[in-house]
Amino acid sequence: MIQLQQPKGWLDNEDKELLQSPCPPKADFTQEDPWRILRIQGEMVEGFDALSKIGPATAIFGSARFAESHRYYQATVTIAEKLATAGIAVISGGGPGIMEAANWGAYRAQGTSVGCGIQLPREPIPNPYQTIALKFRYFFVRKLMFIKYAVAFVIIPGGFGTMDELFEALTLVQTDKIDHFPIILYSSEYWNGLIAWIRDRMLSEGCIDRADLALLRVVDDPLQAAQIIIDNSREHGFLKAPC
Repeated sequence: MIQLQQPKGWLDNEDKELLQSPCPPKADFTQEDPWRILRIQGEMVEGFDALSKIGPATAIFGSARFAESHRYYQATVTIAEKLATAGIAVISGGGPGIMEAANWGAYRAQGTSVGCGIQLPREPIPNPYQTIALKFRYFFVRKLMFIKYAVAFVIIPGGFGTMDELFEALTLVQTDKIDHFPIILYSSEYWNGLIAWIRDRMLSEGCIDRADLALLRVVDDPLQAAQIIIDNSREHGFLKAPC
């Protein structure tokens, strides 16, 4: 397991500084942003180097607020463990809650357990169940790592951050910016309201096509969620079929 260390400046809000409007311009504005570009480049190089050989992976998203005793936490452990046992790496945000559950399931199966951490109020301490632990200052670089190395996405119930990750993955698939990998929503109890709104509002108003609804799959069985990804990975040659 990689020793988790917080880099110097870990508490700095790099995203906020980067995205802050330059109006009125700071005296040293032209000097600051070029250096940020180099820092962003460094984060990308570090991430690409660390993850380039992990093989097929699944990104698992969900709330940082669920405790170990919660049913969604336990379901996530089951999903991640089955994926890791099949040879699929698991990528999470590296924090507590569902992220911890995803890393714990993969770690318990002695698989590749990746954490892409970032400093947030609800994620102050990285979880200890990571075989590859990365730290990012910038949200968009972190999200790039989720997308680039995943061949499937599992969306466990969560809040605004989870919605952001869901719709980014969904948009990239819909627009053919990435392959049409499985996007699985776990728990119909949680997601059916959103699915109904997408169907009754987005689809009925012509904002999406009917085929776009098929990009999402809602399941209630954690083993089924994992098996969908395993079968799809074998079908596309990411995993070898069992002997």
